[in-house]
Amino acid sequence: MAGAGARMSGIGEMWRYKRVLTASLVGTAVEFYDFYIYATAASLIFPSLFFPSSSPTAQLMASYGSLALAFFARPVGAAVFGHYGDRVGRKATLVASLMLMGGCTLLIGFLPTYAMIGYWAPLILCVLRFGQGFGLGGEWGGAALLAVENASPGWRARFGMFPQLGAPVGFIAANGLFLILGALLSEQDFLAWGWRLPFLGSAVLVILGLWVRLKLTETPEFAAAQKETPPPAVPLATLLSTHLGAAIAGTFACAACFAVYYIATAFALGYGTTALKIDREIFLAIQLGAILFMAASIILAGWWADRSSPTTALAWGCVGTVGMGLVFGPLIGTGALLPIFVALSLALFMMGFIYGPLGAYLPALFPIQLRYTGASFAFNLGGIIGGALAPIVATWLIGAHGVALVGLYMSLAALISLGGLWWTSRGRSLSDY
Repeated sequence: MAGAGARMSGIGEMWRYKRVLTASLVGTAVEFYDFYIYATAASLIFPSLFFPSSSPTAQLMASYGSLALAFFARPVGAAVFGHYGDRVGRKATLVASLMLMGGCTLLIGFLPTYAMIGYWAPLILCVLRFGQGFGLGGEWGGAALLAVENASPGWRARFGMFPQLGAPVGFIAANGLFLILGALLSEQDFLAWGWRLPFLGSAVLVILGLWVRLKLTETPEFAAAQKETPPPAVPLATLLSTHLGAAIAGTFACAACFAVYYIATAFALGYGTTALKIDREIFLAIQLGAILFMAASIILAGWWADRSSPTTALAWGCVGTVGMGLVFGPLIGTGALLPIFVALSLALFMMGFIYGPLGAYLPALFPIQLRYTGASFAFNLGGIIGGALAPIVATWLIGAHGVALVGLYMSLAALISLGGLWWTSRGRSLSDY
């Protein structure tokens, strides 16, 4: 009987792990799908539909500006959702962030264009984009904690990689849908109404994500901490007064992953289809192939981080990114499909090594009752440093100095991240993180 009871307990634990990992992956994939359909539309569609007629470059820069707006909303969302995530719990906060993100995405699908309502169109678009960023600000940290706070000893990085896998899954769904619509619809129909379908379809995915997450219970580590000591009254204030150094260093440690991702996706798509005149469907297909290298390296990095430490995997990923940045611009600048595919695949492969271990690295910098706020705040501030201005700066660099310098932006971001990793590992073994 005792053996049967142990087996039943083991089966129950296995199913709990599956529910947790599925919820962290599916929910994050939905959130990143919402975020990436905007990034794709901002490169391909929104410049001409939602911004005043001027030069194509000016319209593209304005569209990238709206894309950047969400990055500044994310730390605000991190502070608000982190407050409730550390005081109330991970589950309820994750459900709220998913609903906000999905609601804003759905409304973008109904938004009239500049030709219909004038300047109200870009204004409302920016408000909804801010709402997207606000919701995502509370998503990543909660999903990472949901995974790592349920992990068995020695498995935190591999559990923590599941929210990270939501990024390539969401990207494949977003760009894949745009690719299918572009192939099935005429250019006129695609610009008239076809682009709205990915935004409207978000409602179905949000319902799926909510169904998965509402079945969860609170994480064991957080539940135990709640019983031992009351949560801080204002987690953000406590974080800034007691763990400011870790928050700043964690912010810098995240910069590289955002710089690499948004240059290899949003910027590359806009540059490839406008300056290089590559067919939109062809370039989307190239990116879909390249993103598979990111998914593979996230899995490798999770395994490596558990065998060594998250900091070690991140540090070597940053070193590799410095080298990748030196060849990225020249490869893209050839204008040929094969070198472009190699450049994007190499960039996104390195992206997996500087993104995959973050799910285990950032929460370890903070005590349990400050983790939601600390991890979310550092991750989303890193997005401002590394990702918010990346497409804009890259576009400016091309105009001023040529495409060869674009990759150096990623190399510089990787050096900044190395500085953050060094700061958090001072005086300690790398295995402490």
